[in-house]
Amino acid sequence: MAKVLHMKDICIGCGACAAVCPKYWEMKGDGKSHLKGGKNAGGENFELVVADAECNSEAAASCPVSCIKVSK
Repeated sequence: MAKVLHMKDICIGCGACAAVCPKYWEMKGDGKSHLKGGKNAGGENFELVVADAECNSEAAASCPVSCIKVSK
């Protein structure tokens, strides 16, 4: 199991996560990325528990402001 955390308040909306991992990430009208299926974890933080990190590790590595964290 892996937990994906998105700290949306520091997201700059560059779209790198959506480009490398469209299964879990998308851009929306507010100009920021969204974690598909993510549940609110307080404030502007969203999390999703997945069986395997899959491409979320690449999404985290591609983020220039490190607003995506993946823990196993």
